[in-house]
Amino acid sequence: MATILHSDTPRWPYADRINRVDLADVQPWFEQGFRDFAAAPAASLVYGGVFACLGLAIAGLLWSTDALYLLLPASCGFLLLGPALTVGFQAISRDLERGRKPSLIHAFGAWREDAPAVFGLAAALLGVFLVWMRLSQILYALVFPPQASLSLDGLLTTTFATAGGLQFLALFGLLGAGFAAVVFAGGAFALQLMLDRKVGLMEAVGTSFAAVAANPGPMALWAALLAGLVFAGMAFFYVGLAVTLPLAGHAAWRAYRAVIKR
Repeated sequence: MATILHSDTPRWPYADRINRVDLADVQPWFEQGFRDFAAAPAASLVYGGVFACLGLAIAGLLWSTDALYLLLPASCGFLLLGPALTVGFQAISRDLERGRKPSLIHAFGAWREDAPAVFGLAAALLGVFLVWMRLSQILYALVFPPQASLSLDGLLTTTFATAGGLQFLALFGLLGAGFAAVVFAGGAFALQLMLDRKVGLMEAVGTSFAAVAANPGPMALWAALLAGLVFAGMAFFYVGLAVTLPLAGHAAWRAYRAVIKR
């Protein structure tokens, strides 16, 4: 159960807004998120389906060109853009919480409630994504065996059956973990704060960092479960994102209510 931070907790900006949570508190967020999904299935599925189609289109484009090697970093980079993509789900959960009937139109227009901050967050995440893709390309060029075939079978065989491929995979994982940690810390609760309290970008990101720093264990579990949901949706040819993204988005609103003091 969430508790208010004690006075002996290290003080950082916005620490007075943070509740301490336990590992056992994480599961109820998903249960509550599922109930939100079940209460507004049409709006949630359609909103999630838009991003599922977008992911499928990007994957199809890479598949049909000589850039198939970018499919893995592009899929992982989807996680970096995740916070900006969930604004509609946050709006749906907020409406349900307030006893209002959610609508798809409202979900798609939720960004307008604090447009400068939301666009600022989206631009920052897009910049991180572009840097991530560029560094992934450089890592591929420097480490991945140059004789590898660009077919799917060739890439998989080279990645998992050669020393160069395994080295690339290890470095790729470390690089991705670093990017994901920074993005998650800054974006875990930023969008919810923008919608709920109309705060600026820096204040929202700073509060999110404080919340993650105050609850490292539960937040690590929370991030791992969110990533698992997204990757599970991608595993079903991106179509599964129409279901897993709404679950993640609705659960994120419930996590926000538990971690950030009202």
